[in-house]
Order: sequence, then structure tokens, then C-alpha cells
Amino acid sequence: MPRLTLTPVTAYDFACTLTVRTTDLNYGGHLGNDRLLALVQEARVAFLAERGLSELNAGGPSLIMADAAVVYQGEAFAGDALRFEVAAREPGRVGFRLLTRVTRPADGAAIALVETGLVCFDYARRRPQPLSPALRALCGAPAS
Repeated sequence: MPRLTLTPVTAYDFACTLTVRTTDLNYGGHLGNDRLLALVQEARVAFLAERGLSELNAGGPSLIMADAAVVYQGEAFAGDALRFEVAAREPGRVGFRLLTRVTRPADGAAIALVETGLVCFDYARRRPQPLSPALRALCGAPAS
């Protein structure tokens, strides 16, 4: 079976540290895949908040996740402090990509690369909305 390939970017726009909790472990005794995505969401919320945005108000529209890709590179365990580096890229008409690299600074271990597709969404109307100027700028693109 061919493996999914994700490539880290050369520079990330934000970084934070989150600690793996006992409740984040699965039956194998390491960080569960569902919990990794939850930690990636925590990093995303911090990334947006640092820029005055949120998942419910991203410069106007809310955000909804359209897809997620994860390449696991190593295990993480309870008590591990993990570094989440985040970059926003590939702005489109209604969405963009959020790239996250997860490492364990204590030993330099690569834990995962995660890429999520986020779409601007109007929850009242239940439909996609145009990418806000704030999100376009977050992705490093000029306002259209």
C-alpha cells in the first residue's frame, strides 16, 4: 500500500506547546489518532486567536473542516510536551489549507505532519462563504 506523503514547509507562522495527557492515550499506550486531531485543533484555535480570529469568526465567516490528512512519524506518550507549528497556505475562493508539524523537542522526534482543509462557512444558512480578507492575508495572499 503506498503511503500518503506530506511535505513540511520551510517556515511556519506560529508555534505552541501542548502536553499529551493520560486521556489522550489509546489502548496501545501512545497518543491516539483522534486525540492528535483534537490537539491540532487546539493549536489551530491558538493560531487564530493570536491574530484576533476564531473558528466562529474568522474575519466574518466561521470555519468548518472539509478534510484532514495525517502522516504519523513517531509515537508520543503521556507527559510529552509536543511542539505544534502551524502555517496557513493555498487560499482559494472559499477555503485554505492549514499545515501543522508536530515534534517532540525533548529528543527532536518527528511525531506527525497534518494538513487540514478549512472552508469559510455560514452556519445559519448552512453553506460555504467567500474567503475573508483576514484569512487571505493569513495565507500570505494579497486581498482580492
